[in-house]
Amino acid sequence: MFAINVILTVQDGSQIENIAKLLTEAGRLSREEPGCLSFEVCHSIDEKETFLLIERWESKEAWEVHKTARAFTEIYQPQVLPLVKRQPYFCEILE
Repeated sequence: MFAINVILTVQDGSQIENIAKLLTEAGRLSREEPGCLSFEVCHSIDEKETFLLIERWESKEAWEVHKTARAFTEIYQPQVLPLVKRQPYFCEILE
C-alpha cells in the first residue's frame, strides 16, 4: 500500500471556499479511480486556510497513474496548486 498525506495552505483567504469545492470534487473523482483505496479531504476547524488530503493507494504505480487522471490534470494541478502552499508527506503505514 502507498500512502500520501498532503497539507495545503491557502495563500489568499478569499479563496478558501473555492478551494474547498475544488478539493471536494477532486476527491470524489479520485475515489473512483482504479487503485484508490481511500481519498479523504479534510478542512481544519481551527485554521480555515489549512486542508489535509489523506490518500491511500494500492501501490505507488496506482498513485502515479492518478497524476494523469482528470482529478489531477483538470482540477488539482491547474486550479488548486497555484493558490496553495503544498507540503506532501509520503508514508509507510506501520499498523
